[in-house]
Amino acid sequence: FPVAALLVAGFITVLNLRGIRTSARANKVLLISMCVVIGAFLYLAVHFLFHTGGWSSLFSTQPFYDPNTFNGHQIWMATSFAALTYIGFDGITTLSEDVENPKRNVLLATVLVCFLTGIFSGVEVYLGQRVWPNWHTFANLETAFMDVCRRVGGMPLFQAMGAILVLAALGSGLTGGLGAARLLFGMGRDGVLPRRFFAHLHRETNTPTYNILLIGLIAYVGAVSLNYIGNAYEHAAELLNFGAFLAFMGVNLSTFWHFSIVLRGNNRRRILGDAILPLVGFAFCALIWWNLNIVAKTVGGIWFAIGLTYIAVSTRGFRLKPKMIDFGES
Repeated sequence: FPVAALLVAGFITVLNLRGIRTSARANKVLLISMCVVIGAFLYLAVHFLFHTGGWSSLFSTQPFYDPNTFNGHQIWMATSFAALTYIGFDGITTLSEDVENPKRNVLLATVLVCFLTGIFSGVEVYLGQRVWPNWHTFANLETAFMDVCRRVGGMPLFQAMGAILVLAALGSGLTGGLGAARLLFGMGRDGVLPRRFFAHLHRETNTPTYNILLIGLIAYVGAVSLNYIGNAYEHAAELLNFGAFLAFMGVNLSTFWHFSIVLRGNNRRRILGDAILPLVGFAFCALIWWNLNIVAKTVGGIWFAIGLTYIAVSTRGFRLKPKMIDFGES
């Protein structure tokens, strides 16, 4: 595992070091390949269901609610894991400096990614449940979707989907690593983090090389460390969700505070958008965050404490105003 993790982390790091255009071309090839295989699965799954049970087999409410197996706590735990599918859609905003007309294109791309992710993942999971309704019969729940692919498309689809899952992981690593490096660059440029290291750009590729190398190192060490604890993928997903949902909770609270408290007397009140929806969003994210496992809460809490300590030291015990990222420069 350490050797495989080193090869993957090194490959992703090298591609990101070559610049945004190389990463974009690689992601375009990955996207086309994944669309072909996912399209084949959707067609074969519908064909399988229709020819084995007709319309009644294709349409059912069981994937949404089964009174025999419904469990609220497990639903929230599963939701936190399923939310990993969406993690990263907001990371598109960190690439605004590399995009033409970012005010329009970044917003449009962010919304489209979130919308299309929800549609396609929902349809795939629905068809998977209809093809294989009894999840107790899976030999291994971690490879359940692969078994579904083999049932509807045989070994060709099974092997193609396996390759696509690997490619999808590489694509996520490319975009995630580059987005994180760009975010660190913005923080270094504006003095939130030390400028000499984090604000460095390569003269030829215009990429934050130090940040990319740092992200690659953290990814490798983190993967190897989590693998010693248990399932590296599951623990990594939980850790991502810890930070993501904590941030989403902050965004919702900030929205409520800004529009409902700070600007309360300066504009027309919109109760639904300014108060109700942000508070509902905060509560929803808080429930998912609360149901994360103890490893994620412990490691995430330590990481959060380190960040809080850094802010306390840099502001001399919170006596100075913390430096902020100037998003206007994007």
